[in-house]
Amino acid sequence: MPSHAKAALLFVLLLVYPAALLAGDLPSLGDASSGIVSPQQERQLGHAWLSLLRGQVKQLHDSLLKDFVESSVYRLAETSALQDRRLSFIFIDSPQLNAFAAPGGLVGVNGGIFITAQTEAEYASVMAHELAHLSQRHFARRLQAEQRMQIPMLAALLAGVVAAAAGAGDLGMATIVSSQAAAFQEQMRFSRQNEQEADRFGLLNLERAGYDPRAMPAMFGRLLRQYRYASRPPEFLLTHPLTENRIADTLSRAEQYPPQGKQDSLAYQLVRTRMQLYYEETPGISLKRFTATLSEQPDNQAARYGLALSLAKNQQIEEASKALAPLLQQQPENIAFNLAQIELDMAANRLDMAEKRLTPLLASFPDNYPLKQAQADLLLKQQKPALAEKVLDELLKTRSNDPDIWYQSAEAHGLAGNISALHQARAEYFALTGDYQQALEQIELAKRRAGTNFLLASRIEARQNELRELQKTVKEMMR
Repeated sequence: MPSHAKAALLFVLLLVYPAALLAGDLPSLGDASSGIVSPQQERQLGHAWLSLLRGQVKQLHDSLLKDFVESSVYRLAETSALQDRRLSFIFIDSPQLNAFAAPGGLVGVNGGIFITAQTEAEYASVMAHELAHLSQRHFARRLQAEQRMQIPMLAALLAGVVAAAAGAGDLGMATIVSSQAAAFQEQMRFSRQNEQEADRFGLLNLERAGYDPRAMPAMFGRLLRQYRYASRPPEFLLTHPLTENRIADTLSRAEQYPPQGKQDSLAYQLVRTRMQLYYEETPGISLKRFTATLSEQPDNQAARYGLALSLAKNQQIEEASKALAPLLQQQPENIAFNLAQIELDMAANRLDMAEKRLTPLLASFPDNYPLKQAQADLLLKQQKPALAEKVLDELLKTRSNDPDIWYQSAEAHGLAGNISALHQARAEYFALTGDYQQALEQIELAKRRAGTNFLLASRIEARQNELRELQKTVKEMMR
């Protein structure tokens, strides 16, 4: 997708879910906002928009990244003021710093946030701020403040966003501009109130979750200094303008909390290392950087992990294993370290060794998503698709809204000769990525394959009716 289309998409989304502007007085949260758009309507809008967005933007598929973000955000949600803690995630493949929250519990994260946020507390400060937008229902309250922005107008706006993301060019941009221009000044004024409230609730949430609240003004201040004179600042600063006054206000409030709390973790630094390597433009530069870091800090585990991944990326499998060995000796049950070695063994076609390492880990952590994902990958490489089917079916019990799992499940069903299940899995994948026509075509093929199996045919038909209703809902919203 063109970079200008992605920028427009993220810019408008954060206008829909107000962006960070100047500070103002806290508004009171009343019930009137629910009269404009109900929580259920927010959820429907958010999920419909999520399915369309998934079909338009490039996404990250790293299971360790997804697991870390989901786990950390759910922990923050537990100590937040958020009442409905059903969250859905999208991981956007972009090195630009950005994160956002949208109606219905949708949380979006760019890979670039891990490059910019130097510690876990800094990363958590951004996510706590976004959760505050959700908990305070700023979306519904903005509709209350601007009566002209009813659901049909929002639907038109989202349609324009998706059109722009899909490359519709001027048509999509014209829709965005026309639906935003009239109410822009009012949105700006109301957003100042929302942002101050999100800062305050975010700081409180950071402290309750065990983080140091000072991480929020520290990160914002560093960003302001770093990009003050940049001709093209990151998306986060385009949609979240920072000022000295806002940072000073946030710092003043953060200093009211005791000087304690978590700043960083190895888990965060390992994910950050993975993203740094993923977005490295020049092959081999990461290898030099991690080597240099280790020469100065020989006990830096994240740097050694990065060195191993860099060697693996350069197809130096044995050297990568040697680099990993000290880490595995120090922390023999560390999932990230073990998965790195499992991937090395699989790359070298040492499948028995990979299985021998993976089996005891699964016994110790039977519900761990990255480990189960690795198990499915290994079983497919071992040409055991029937066993892979079972593993993926178990994963889908807890990750039924993850298109990555449905995609791999379809592959496993096909290799196992389970054609009806293949079409069902494809239908779910297409529905989650906004292609309801393809989803209905696949579910129809699955129903035909059911033949005389009445129970299976009835179950598939029920799902077919649900998909038709979803398609109808999205069409009505996007008119």
